[in-house]
Amino acid sequence: MQRIKALPACRLLDRILDQVHTKRRNGDKKGSETMIRKLASGKYRLFSRKKDARTGKRRNLGTFATRAAAERHERAVQFFKRH
Repeated sequence: MQRIKALPACRLLDRILDQVHTKRRNGDKKGSETMIRKLASGKYRLFSRKKDARTGKRRNLGTFATRAAAERHERAVQFFKRH
């Protein structure tokens, strides 16, 4: 049986919330999600939505100091893909 490491309640909540993918706020498509993850350093990294078939990993699309900056870049990427 695997033991769970005890964390203070606030850090545990932060970890859970960071692991949950947030829905896009502008309602782009139903079920579309941003792939922004919080790193141990406190920065945010934007990943590709699709996994690479060969490696099984997502492409790193940039690292940002704030989540808002990562969301702005994610919107720019989506705009570029469609125009």
